[in-house]
Amino acid sequence: MTDTQLSGPAPRQARGRATVLGYAMKALRTLPRPVQRAVLSGATAGELPPVPDFVRMLEIAGDLPDAGPTHAELIARYPSLAGVEVSSPEIPGVPARLYRVPGRAASSALVWVHGGAFVSGGLEMAESHWTGLMLAARGIPVLALDYRKALHGVTFPAASDDVLAGWAFAVNHPDLIGVPSAKLHLGGASAGGNLAAGVAKRLRDGQGRPPASVVLAYPGLHPELSGWDEPGLAAIRGNRDAVYFSPEWIKELSVHYAGPAGVTDPYAFPGVGDLVGTPRTLIVNCESDTLRRSGELYAEQLRAAGVETTVHLLAGAAHGTLNEPLTEAGVRTIELIGDWLGD
Repeated sequence: MTDTQLSGPAPRQARGRATVLGYAMKALRTLPRPVQRAVLSGATAGELPPVPDFVRMLEIAGDLPDAGPTHAELIARYPSLAGVEVSSPEIPGVPARLYRVPGRAASSALVWVHGGAFVSGGLEMAESHWTGLMLAARGIPVLALDYRKALHGVTFPAASDDVLAGWAFAVNHPDLIGVPSAKLHLGGASAGGNLAAGVAKRLRDGQGRPPASVVLAYPGLHPELSGWDEPGLAAIRGNRDAVYFSPEWIKELSVHYAGPAGVTDPYAFPGVGDLVGTPRTLIVNCESDTLRRSGELYAEQLRAAGVETTVHLLAGAAHGTLNEPLTEAGVRTIELIGDWLGD
């Protein structure tokens, strides 16, 4: 789209702001983590920029700055994490990290996918790194996967294909992962939950060995959010600690990720289409999160399809608890996932 096709100066101004923010964040990301944290310390969550501006900003910046704890800070807070060995398996085209405690027998393992609205995030973020460390310290090996983001023209099924490739690697390397392939579970958080559930459907439909179960933390599984009234949305919008995903923003993001035709694809959005035969599923929702309705609806759909489904609601929690490793809600999410995988 050219500037002459935009409806007035406001879109051009927004695009200009996104460009400036992108270069500012690109510069900030080169600084040490404590400096990034100090710069961002006064920032609040709130509503996100329009999807085109958000994407433009990320395409310039490379990703959002990471204000989370460093690896050393995590170990200082949770000393048991020091015993976890972290390696980088070679999966063609798919960055990955394997978390294991050397010499410790395991009865189950997890292939894990971080979130980031399909456009951001990576293996360094707490949602990936801390989750892998914490579960491995409990005796559950974790293979954490990265994937291609929906930036610079990349769309579905690129990210899904990457997760499928990572899953196939885990199935084909049981000695490396530490458990038989029948004991492998597949899960993810937020957009990673979408990817995990979508790949689980692909596996159900013959594209590989299905997981022992599916683990979803505050997932977005539908191309649109439904079931919210204005008072409910206003309560979340008013929470300064919560990222606010409006129904309009989610709809726009879905089209960006999968294209107009892709919003009806049952692998792009697992809440679309038949769910019979889906592996048993754990869903952890956050109360102060508009995506909660997607997790709740998916649970209803799974149960209607005869799938064993367990749902937990984290009271008062905002979206992204696994990205908050120093909070009670973050630890509780790890406990719920660890207990599920230990059953």
